[in-house]
Amino acid sequence: MSDSTYDLIVIGGGPGGYVAAIRAAQLGQSVAVVEQRASLGGVCLNEGCIPSKALLDSSELFARARDEFDKHGILIDPPRLDLPKLLKRKQDVVTRLTRGIASLFKKNAITQLSGSGRLVAGADGAPPSVAVTSDAGETTYQARRVLLATGSRAIEIPPLPFEPPYVVDAAGALSFETVPEHLVVIGGGYIGLELGTVWARLGSKVTVVEMLPEILPPTDREAAKALQKLLEKQGLSFRLGTQLTGASRDGEQITLSLESDKGNDKLTCDRVLVSAGRRPNTEQLGLEACGIELEQGRIRVDDDYQTSCKGVYAIGDLVPGPMLAHKASEEGVVFAERLAGQASRVDYELIPGIIYTHPEIAAIGQTEQQLKDTGSEYTVGKFPFMASGRAKAMNATDGFVKVLAAPQSGRILGVTIMGPHASEMLGEAMAVMAFAGSARDVAMMCHAHPTLSESFKEACLAALGEAVHA
Repeated sequence: MSDSTYDLIVIGGGPGGYVAAIRAAQLGQSVAVVEQRASLGGVCLNEGCIPSKALLDSSELFARARDEFDKHGILIDPPRLDLPKLLKRKQDVVTRLTRGIASLFKKNAITQLSGSGRLVAGADGAPPSVAVTSDAGETTYQARRVLLATGSRAIEIPPLPFEPPYVVDAAGALSFETVPEHLVVIGGGYIGLELGTVWARLGSKVTVVEMLPEILPPTDREAAKALQKLLEKQGLSFRLGTQLTGASRDGEQITLSLESDKGNDKLTCDRVLVSAGRRPNTEQLGLEACGIELEQGRIRVDDDYQTSCKGVYAIGDLVPGPMLAHKASEEGVVFAERLAGQASRVDYELIPGIIYTHPEIAAIGQTEQQLKDTGSEYTVGKFPFMASGRAKAMNATDGFVKVLAAPQSGRILGVTIMGPHASEMLGEAMAVMAFAGSARDVAMMCHAHPTLSESFKEACLAALGEAVHA
């Protein structure tokens, strides 16, 4: 038992937990963070967002050197892959960033408690305490409030249990020691497509197996279909409307049993990435002891992110909403600020979604299908990157900008960008929509030429029926 008492103890040092801890400390709270990893940053920084983007960037450079440099008049010998060095660079990026978070903790006087944390119910209505278990034993800490931010993990599907290095989750697919001859990706979501793209660029045959008839279900349908065609040109193949029914391994060879409307089939490969969704890490947190119940696997919280147990809060993948690092971070900030009496809030209608394939897809707000489902009226403005001078100069003309606007007010309801640097281009749309801006507002702004951002203005003009360059 420890006599240490904090204003706030955060269980989980991922993008939700560590951001909440820093903001709470900035606002005068004494804060401790319980983290069982050796480094902070959670899945996002250690085995998700950051390392995957490092591999995406490295593999894209490799593929461009091999396939595109000659179009720019750059003649080189065929590039050779040094996979260990490529993986080391990825890990160096992660290491530098995790050290950065540790320095922020030091700067803000945040205590890091190593181990796994769980709630211990308080007596006579007292707030729960936190038991931290590590190799050194178990220590209990007191806090006025506890924030749960333990994130999520990949779902394991029954026919195909994880068996590294043969059958892996996303973390395992970031660290293959050799380039797979044939990688099968189970699941047509953004994680599977991003990592499938990495290994296809580096020389793998990649097959995506998806039980639904289309990839990227929540994404704009036009963009998803266009991306699939482009990924097929890049070497990925797709088995849609196909379900995995069984699997066996003989040495390096894995045989998958598949079922679709076309009948039963077998598919052989040497590596499998299972990317069929994620599950909140709610086990071992002591929720039952504190009377916290789950609803469809998530923790229900109020506007302050407080659970049904007084003094216990939850954010990120543990609560309803998309399982995205930036959503968790925003909730962490808002949680800390509301705790300090501020009227902060997360606008859940304006959480961006990014798919870091080539080209990228970036979207915010509603899609056409969502507007149709609710019977909402809208106008569509589109501008193809083929008509962009900057995109042509970059030899990156695949894709388009799509703007959905209200017919009368012109207020922008949704934006989907599929094309070069779409993830960065989306920032302008986010800012305009956050302030309830309209297509006319964007159309009146002078955009620098030649830039990719001009395409957003042109799409807004198209939504108004005033397109100039399309």
